[in-house]
Amino acid sequence: MDFQENVAQSFYEETTIAPGFFILKFNNETDENQTFKREASSTFIQFHFCIKGSASFLFNEGSYILPLTEENSLLLYNPQRDLPINLVLEKHSWVLSVLLPINKFHGLFSTEADYITFLSKENKDRKYYKDGRISPSMAIVLNQLMNYNLHPTIKPLYFKAKAYELLSLYFNRPADADVEQCPFLADEDNVSKIKKAKQIIISRMAEPPTLQQLADEINLPLNKLKEGFKQIYGDSVFSFLFDYKMEVARQLLATGSHNVNEVGLKVGYSTASHFIAAFKKKFGTTPKKFLMGLNP
Repeated sequence: MDFQENVAQSFYEETTIAPGFFILKFNNETDENQTFKREASSTFIQFHFCIKGSASFLFNEGSYILPLTEENSLLLYNPQRDLPINLVLEKHSWVLSVLLPINKFHGLFSTEADYITFLSKENKDRKYYKDGRISPSMAIVLNQLMNYNLHPTIKPLYFKAKAYELLSLYFNRPADADVEQCPFLADEDNVSKIKKAKQIIISRMAEPPTLQQLADEINLPLNKLKEGFKQIYGDSVFSFLFDYKMEVARQLLATGSHNVNEVGLKVGYSTASHFIAAFKKKFGTTPKKFLMGLNP
């Protein structure tokens, strides 16, 4: 089951992994802060991951603020009171959250209670807060969840597998695990260059550079660009860009402020026919029919 809300170039998407077990995706590509709210009872344990940019969680009507910056995580649990999500997402920021009931969470780790400190019997009814760094291996999974490119029928299975993978990596991070799992990402300089490549193609999506031009611009060999981009974002450079452009196009159309030709030009299609064909390939319908569906 999915639930999605869109504002122009920002969206909130909720995917149900199992009863009471959710992945929440918050994406703000606007130039203004966006606020997202969702109820979350005291039965839930919450994991929040800031993939890009920064955000803040507001509690007690804003009297208490927890910041969350890029490549960092928050674990929140308070059995004594509800912790509704009141998230202020800064411009050009992404946050992904995992919510699941504490009893389901205990079921995953019932034999590991001594290893995971707050699962021990004496702590089971205490509130818990922990911040930490997102490891490179976790970053791969998070970006795959944000940028997945699969047939809709596969999405529930894929998200379920990735949710469990993310929790496993969160609680099992020996010092050399990241290097063993992904040698390329052990080099922080390379990771920084790959992130720069993504920003370049997004900022110039209407006229993107060739792969070789992109590799030259970030000063990375072409094969390292291809390999690294695939590892971090789960897709090739231009497949990622295609999905990004189509999402921007869909959100621009949804505002009702642009016609099909204008949207096509904004995302880099010089002819309407090429844009219509691309949109239909991605969403299974034409831009015109998509607009008609918004205003039946």
